[in-house]
Amino acid sequence: GVSGKNIGDSHTENRALSISWNFAKKGGREQTCASCGYPAAKKCVYQWSIKAIRRSTTGTGRMRHLKKIQHRFKNGFREGTVAVSQKKRTQSAASN
Repeated sequence: GVSGKNIGDSHTENRALSISWNFAKKGGREQTCASCGYPAAKKCVYQWSIKAIRRSTTGTGRMRHLKKIQHRFKNGFREGTVAVSQKKRTQSAASN
């Protein structure tokens, strides 16, 4: 038991937020994050299971840049062109 404290106080703080992630981590606030190794320069990666790799691989986050690249790839990386207006397209189809 806990001596010198109310019994209700001993159940309150057994988890704390990780430094870089927003999930609760048991055992309090450590100096380095157990998931990613923050604040180290490189992310810590342990290739011990396929599932663990799958949770933090490309595609599990926002992919702010890669989303744009995928979209441009589908269109053949075209640049400097302007789409034909829908009005011109319907008029040319009607005349044919």
